[in-house]
Amino acid sequence: MNTDTKPEKVIAIENEAFRNSVGTMDDTGKRKWVFPRKPKGKYTNYRNYTSYILLALFFILPFVTINHNPFLLINVIDRKFFIVGQPFYLQDFFILALGAVTSVIFIMLFTVVFGRIFCGWLCPQTLFMEMVFRKIEYWIEGDRNKQMKLDRQEWNSEKIRKRSLKWSVFLLVSLIIGHFMFMYIVGYREVFKIMSEGPAEHSLKFIVMLSFTAVFYFTFAWLREQVCTLVCPYGRLQGVLIDKQTINVYYDFKRGENRSKWKNGEDRKSEGKGDCIDCQQCVVVCPTGIDIRNGQQLECINCTACIDACDEVMEKIGLPKGLVRYATEAEIENQSRFIFTSRMKVTTVFLALLIGFLGFLMYDRGSMEAKFIKPAGSTFFTKNGKITNTFIYTFLNKTNEKKVLTIKVISPKNGEITFFGSDKIVLKGDQILKGNINITFPEKDIRFSKQNIVIALLDEKGKIVDTFETTFEGPFKLLL
Repeated sequence: MNTDTKPEKVIAIENEAFRNSVGTMDDTGKRKWVFPRKPKGKYTNYRNYTSYILLALFFILPFVTINHNPFLLINVIDRKFFIVGQPFYLQDFFILALGAVTSVIFIMLFTVVFGRIFCGWLCPQTLFMEMVFRKIEYWIEGDRNKQMKLDRQEWNSEKIRKRSLKWSVFLLVSLIIGHFMFMYIVGYREVFKIMSEGPAEHSLKFIVMLSFTAVFYFTFAWLREQVCTLVCPYGRLQGVLIDKQTINVYYDFKRGENRSKWKNGEDRKSEGKGDCIDCQQCVVVCPTGIDIRNGQQLECINCTACIDACDEVMEKIGLPKGLVRYATEAEIENQSRFIFTSRMKVTTVFLALLIGFLGFLMYDRGSMEAKFIKPAGSTFFTKNGKITNTFIYTFLNKTNEKKVLTIKVISPKNGEITFFGSDKIVLKGDQILKGNINITFPEKDIRFSKQNIVIALLDEKGKIVDTFETTFEGPFKLLL
């Protein structure tokens, strides 16, 4: 139906429902600050344990090395990249591109089946906001009611003291997080060096570190849940990925409606009342301020706070838990039990294969890389019945170990190599080396003006560590 033909009362009711579903916006469209109640319960405990592990990894991984390489380093400035201890060079960026595509496919398939579990349990924004900054807020200002009271009162000594303390602690935590984030870019040794030598010696890097601090402080002190509701593209994307077979946090409207306040001793079923007693506890604990009873919403991050709050109420009044729970929309509509469907099983297996493929891409890169390129504008020369070409070689040692290498033409097998120096090439760990060689073939063996040859790079034991196919130039011959 077109909105122009709808009665004004219907439009007003729909607009009111829309406004109620956007927990961070008031009736005038202005931002409404969210003061969620401190959650507690089974899922909250699980999320706490998960956050402890993830936070520990965040603060420990900058100091972890594998084969003397950092576990994770994304140094765009110096073009140094390490993922799980594996070095990546510009030559490997096609692998990173394939890995990025694979990751996007993984996220999309995962969301189609398992919803936004990542947002509520693993996302760094949720992790730092709910498990670090929000807990600091509870510690300094108290729970929901105390925070709301403090927000309403005048700027007296109590409010100035608490807000100043909170903002100062937020700034200190943002500074710490910013330093650790910068360790993932330049390494922990460089960060400690900047700290010890002072900003004057490293002005640019010091400004970058301060910028990280400012971004974290702005995000977690002011922007907060709006990162999830307005900024994050993943929240917008889920609208086209989630269907009735997707697992999400849902309110069982068939069991819960019609809502009515709780009265002791009443027979709610005979009176046509649902199990929802309209206590609003699922609303006041929501970190994005939405009402889960309005159905699936883009602002829902699947943090499960509403599940714990509702289960606590149900337990107190003697009704079954699970009025708000992990479920699929089809399960709620059909009032059926949750079944791990064939689609879920197949998708889970496919997701595991994608992870395996990504791991294969990361590790199947070889320890050495060799290239043999003819200099621009160069040509062949002939002497004593032999044809000679000059090549520029580029060797990349992707390990931390010193390599002693030799070069050999393996196809055709009768090629001779003239070195400009020793025939034993020493390559240090993580080193790129360039040099020149001449390759010579008997004139009778070169049948084409451009003939394919294969050059191999061998280690000390004579084992081939890499090969490169290139072209060898010779005089034009008319074949009859």
